[in-house]
Amino acid sequence: MPTPVLTPKQRMLQAYRGLPVDRPPVAPELWYYYPAKLLGVDMIRFQREVPFHAALKHAFSTFGCEGWGVAFAGPPNPQVKVQSNERWLDADTLEVRTAFQTPHGELTTGARFHRDEPSWGTERPLKSIARDLAAWECLAFGGEPEDTDVSGLIKAWQEVGETYLLEAWLGVPFFDFWANARGGGFEEGILDLYEPELRPTLEALQARYTERLVRQARVLCERTPIESFFIGCSWSCNSLLGPHLWRQWDKPVIRAVAAEVHRHGRLLHVHSHGRCIESVDDFAELGIDCVCPFERPPGGDVEGVTGLRRVASALQGRTTMNGNVHTVETLIRGGPADARREVTEILEAFAGSHRVIVGTGDQVGRETPEENLRAMIETAQAWRP
Repeated sequence: MPTPVLTPKQRMLQAYRGLPVDRPPVAPELWYYYPAKLLGVDMIRFQREVPFHAALKHAFSTFGCEGWGVAFAGPPNPQVKVQSNERWLDADTLEVRTAFQTPHGELTTGARFHRDEPSWGTERPLKSIARDLAAWECLAFGGEPEDTDVSGLIKAWQEVGETYLLEAWLGVPFFDFWANARGGGFEEGILDLYEPELRPTLEALQARYTERLVRQARVLCERTPIESFFIGCSWSCNSLLGPHLWRQWDKPVIRAVAAEVHRHGRLLHVHSHGRCIESVDDFAELGIDCVCPFERPPGGDVEGVTGLRRVASALQGRTTMNGNVHTVETLIRGGPADARREVTEILEAFAGSHRVIVGTGDQVGRETPEENLRAMIETAQAWRP
């Protein structure tokens, strides 16, 4: 009996669950650059004025493919007062500085928005652990997950409909949570992990953060119809943090969230940049429903059919692979034939498995020729399991 024709969202959900599909889902990561390009807006307007879920709906509809994206919902923090000031540094660059007044002192942050690039941080709040930790904990944990207003999340989910899979953002792994706040960022965060006197503090924060994400997941599962939840990453990957520290600081957080999400019959999608081969067994052990993007060299370590077959074997039919088409060497610098070749390698390596989504090794750049993106999509759409 032939598999019924599915909607884009249904294909993604079937793949996350390892169930049959009418054809393999193909979900290029159209995050910021391409949706803004299609809408004809600069990056400042895109980030500050355009609803993200609506921009993605337009992008995935334009290409007639599957996709995924995130929507956000979090609790208010009545303990913190926020004041922001903006100034234009030049015709294309907007600086935003923010002060957070807490019962334990003031924290300040900075960010810049540019017409051509997504925003980036210029100042982090946790500059001195001795001086700022209590205030930062108040900022990070001051609101209660149970006070979250989920109406915006439900509205976005309804507006997206069957166009693509809209997931609820839960947060990032613990190291990213900590290091993203630290003055000095990644480097300072790594040094903190090896400071013996700081270890009890970090372990207590890890436990508190884990409990926080589990509560947030529980609230969203109980109060929304969202099918899938998302954990992102910045530095929490083998290429930067490494598998040893990831297993120590981040894996327990993901394990707890996965257990809570699965307890409610929902799904978990985890983003893991860069190299991943040393962690693929962990993905399967945790029972993560989908992981992306399984990048090719030089940024990643999943190369060709051999590397893909190794991944397929290690995932043990328990976790879905999403990704692997090279966003730079193939989609930007290559041609349609290169895109078709890599899609074919992915689908041949996962032949007989429903645990595959043809995706990209992270975000599709704005300079990507449309014919390359369409070749990727059309090759996957023509394939039959």
